[in-house]
Amino acid sequence: MNKKLIEVALPLEAINRASMREKYIHHGHPSTLHLWWARRPLATCRALLFAQLVDDPSCHPERFPTEKEQENERQRLFSIIEELVEWENTDNEAILEKARVEILRSTRGQPPSILDPFCGGGSIPLEAQRLGLQAHASDLNPVAVLITKALIEVPPKFAGRLPVNPEARTRLVNGGWEGGAGLAEDVRYYGRWMRDEAMRRIGYLYPTVTVTREMAASRPDLRSLVDRQLTVIAWLWARTVASPNPALGGAPIPLVRSFNLSARKGHEAWVQPVVDEKTNAFRFEVRTGPGCPPDGTVNRRGATCLISGVPIPFEYIRNEGKAGRMGAKMMAIVADGPKGRIYLSPTKEHEAVAGQAKAENVPDTDLPERALSFRVQLYGC
Repeated sequence: MNKKLIEVALPLEAINRASMREKYIHHGHPSTLHLWWARRPLATCRALLFAQLVDDPSCHPERFPTEKEQENERQRLFSIIEELVEWENTDNEAILEKARVEILRSTRGQPPSILDPFCGGGSIPLEAQRLGLQAHASDLNPVAVLITKALIEVPPKFAGRLPVNPEARTRLVNGGWEGGAGLAEDVRYYGRWMRDEAMRRIGYLYPTVTVTREMAASRPDLRSLVDRQLTVIAWLWARTVASPNPALGGAPIPLVRSFNLSARKGHEAWVQPVVDEKTNAFRFEVRTGPGCPPDGTVNRRGATCLISGVPIPFEYIRNEGKAGRMGAKMMAIVADGPKGRIYLSPTKEHEAVAGQAKAENVPDTDLPERALSFRVQLYGC
């Protein structure tokens, strides 16, 4: 078997630079489809697949008889890789075609299929497809399977097809639906339809929140939004149990692993619990800007009473849950702002609305006694 380029040399600096840059690219990147914690950089996968299939010039002395000619050819292949890994060239057909030609030349027109039994976020099979290779992939984790299916199996089935939504049908023209453009148009259309339908059915459960001057007094990030009504995306909650400290008279205590909401530089936000020692009660306030979120009240050893600092073992929490005495407290409101998510302190109005929400037709059945990473049964669920 001929020695491959990857066995001799690679333009590692260019590959590493492009792979690092991907961390900061969101629009159009597969990472925005669904979070996968061990996603491989697309640039790295693309470069390594190419380098594993393309012959090193030293294998062809009849074409490159001298070391200088071999090195010149190697540099030419490096230049293809350097173009190939740039994010802007991800869908550049001219550059991709150059890579495909080299792969076909080195594999005598019969490139191998790419098999990935543990595909994770689907980077390897996706880039194999991009290079014109047949890819087969799966995983033990069903989430990984679903992500990869959405990346490499569904789009090719609809490549070049017209959209089917009624709005697009009224303005169809010949052409303009190359690749996955028709599918993307349908995804956008029916995504909007689902959002609007959800708002019609349960929108009353998510009233808008008005930014008041009182809210903005301690929040510079809200001052430009005073009197604006923001759409609520979600509520964030904390489970509660009665404190085992008898001196507190069964006061509810929050069970929170982390009070941090956003660690992104320039957009820091966290929940600050405020304790009233006279009444043994607490409330949550959202803070933003530079600062240090307090430690959570739960870790691997158990919980800690927010008010008295008394340790709370997991056995106590589980028994409270099984007895139906576990409660909940709203920690924060997540709203849709002009430049992204905005975290707000809970309001009485939203807590009251949440208290009125009653789920209908909820499945009620026994859960398996033991299941991987699925331990809510211990808490009475």
